[in-house]
Amino acid sequence: MPRPPLNAHLVDRPGGRAELETPALVLDLDALERNVTAMADHAARHGVALRPHAKTHKSVAIARRQLDAGACGICVAKLGEAEALADGGVDRLLVTSPVVTTTGATRAVTLAANVSELLLVCDHPEVATCLGATASSAGATLDVLVDVDPGMRRTGVPLGEPALALAEQIAATAGLRFAGLQCYAGHLQHMKGADKRRAAATKLLAKLAALRDALTARNLTPRVITGGGTGTFDVDAEARVLTDLQVGSYVFMDREYNDLWSRDGVSPPFETSLYVQTTVISANHPGMATTDAGAKAFATDAGSPTIAAGAPDKAAYIFYGDEQGGVLHDTSAPRLQPGAVLTCVVPHCDPTVNLYDRYHVVRGDTVVALWPIEARGCSA
Repeated sequence: MPRPPLNAHLVDRPGGRAELETPALVLDLDALERNVTAMADHAARHGVALRPHAKTHKSVAIARRQLDAGACGICVAKLGEAEALADGGVDRLLVTSPVVTTTGATRAVTLAANVSELLLVCDHPEVATCLGATASSAGATLDVLVDVDPGMRRTGVPLGEPALALAEQIAATAGLRFAGLQCYAGHLQHMKGADKRRAAATKLLAKLAALRDALTARNLTPRVITGGGTGTFDVDAEARVLTDLQVGSYVFMDREYNDLWSRDGVSPPFETSLYVQTTVISANHPGMATTDAGAKAFATDAGSPTIAAGAPDKAAYIFYGDEQGGVLHDTSAPRLQPGAVLTCVVPHCDPTVNLYDRYHVVRGDTVVALWPIEARGCSA
């Protein structure tokens, strides 16, 4: 008989949050729900749809809450994520990375036959040919967006004539239907300075509007123009160029995004809802303690986590290796003791979530559910 998930016995036990075996990925459900509602209300006020990005949370339960709040669909980064969410009943999906192989195209055709809507992106003529041939041979039609390069040089066809030509090719290819444009400006999401970030996003959206108008002049009016993100969510909505926003991290608000607004001296527009809970396992030296959450417990690409609770004021978290973390604090503060529980704001939410099998969902000090992270590890 398989063992129940670790910590399952704590569900609905008052005070169970403090008893979690750690490291544990903890999700504050009240804060999450307020974030989902706040972004939905913002989009409704500005007359733009939401197509939130599930590469952040990788969770059927969270995607369903976003759809219930009015989202027009859900974004995913990879076909594997789309398949995992579709298995959980999420059936309006956009895969935001190009699918370039015949095997991938075949998977997409199969998925499209089993969901209400599947959108793919394309940034190269040969990819359009592959997608079209695969779909046509199966007697299917795939809806495809032209992926436009916002200046990142990661994916996307250049704005202007190359994008126009690719849209025309897609529209003329058997097995494909031109559905619109994707323009995700990831390089703007953490740009320092609200005014600088606003100016850069506004300039890009004006170029995207010009491309939209040029397509319309060629009888290729885009049905979907999707992009934007948490860092530019306000500008993206106000510009009225995008039909929907691909916001993702707003549901969690990691340290990187909190810092973005805090540097400007203002409060972040959404609440932190995602944490890693860790336990002190050694404390034999003044001003320092060792925890059980090291580099395997946090994504390390954005530096160290912030300690939200459980440590002396101004304590800093460091990585001691794969399995251990460290807490450095003033030696005048009381020494942390083994078994002390710390709550940490993760540095970068998306890759941190991918390290865990489940969320420990809490309301206050009570664990109310364990939610599986169905799309974790879906790298293809």
